[in-house]
Amino acid sequence: MVTLKQLAEQLSVSVSTVSKALHNSDEISPDTIERVKALAKFLNYKPNKLAVSLKSSKTNTIGVIIPNILNHFFAKALYAIEMEASKQGYDIITCVSNEKFSKELDSLQLLSNGSVDGFIMSLAEETQVANDVEHINAILQQNIPIVLFDRVSDKINTDKVIIDDFDAAYQATKYLLSEGRKHIALISDIDELSVGKLRTNGYLEALKEAGNYKSEALVIAIKKEGSIEGRIEQLFKTNTSIDGIIAIDNITGVVALQKALKFNYKIPQDLSIIGFSDENVLQFTDPKLSTVSQHTLDIGKASVELLINRLQNKTSRDTETKTIKTKLQLRGTTK
Repeated sequence: MVTLKQLAEQLSVSVSTVSKALHNSDEISPDTIERVKALAKFLNYKPNKLAVSLKSSKTNTIGVIIPNILNHFFAKALYAIEMEASKQGYDIITCVSNEKFSKELDSLQLLSNGSVDGFIMSLAEETQVANDVEHINAILQQNIPIVLFDRVSDKINTDKVIIDDFDAAYQATKYLLSEGRKHIALISDIDELSVGKLRTNGYLEALKEAGNYKSEALVIAIKKEGSIEGRIEQLFKTNTSIDGIIAIDNITGVVALQKALKFNYKIPQDLSIIGFSDENVLQFTDPKLSTVSQHTLDIGKASVELLINRLQNKTSRDTETKTIKTKLQLRGTTK
């Protein structure tokens, strides 16, 4: 491996001059900078990241912990985080909690030993259900910044990136009411998570405000051990008057559409469906599913921006919550 000293010897300059030239210092002439960079490129010089880290107490690396790599939302968020981090000169180390509290804890402990400058993470399901976040607060007490996105907790005083989950479901329900729907059901397999609770509350509030809506609210909570297809099929068999569905996760909207077509519903004449799925599912649905767009790429980018800003301003005590606006994308499953 080529070192700064070897570059300096070949150019007959000091190691300090080489280092400053590689960082475009104003103290070094443009001609010398050009010579140094040309030789460095020719010899394929790469900075020793460990040495730089020890000297500056910075790793320029971000730890990212996500609950589920197979979930398209988190996979897309990770893509956006990596792209923005790279743009800002940071690498990332990714860990997957697989919705387990223990794996989330292990990941934080593994990377908080100086491997990363800070964390971007979304809480595991077990963490949210137990409402146990002491392991995260312990990291913050070590002056290691954390940005939470999507799944957050009021018990953690840190920077956060969210969407307005309550309003997203509220507006989707209001739209179905504007179509004249009289029997609207909400389907969820995330009812125990913070985002699921907020979206359910948005649905309930929209129905409550609708003066001419006479039906009872119908919330179908699908547990992890249950069959999504079987539960939704049962919904159609036992509630034949349903004419609207809000699906608040990124799977059940597609399944609801498939089952509705199986039961010979005309979409959207007989039944309107709005999901929270991203564009990855649209190629598989006919008609195309109307969705709440979560702008996942913006969530990932904003998370990196907040963390880097925190790294550069560690003395600031005020935390920031950035809310990414959602958009109701109307397609073939709504009028």
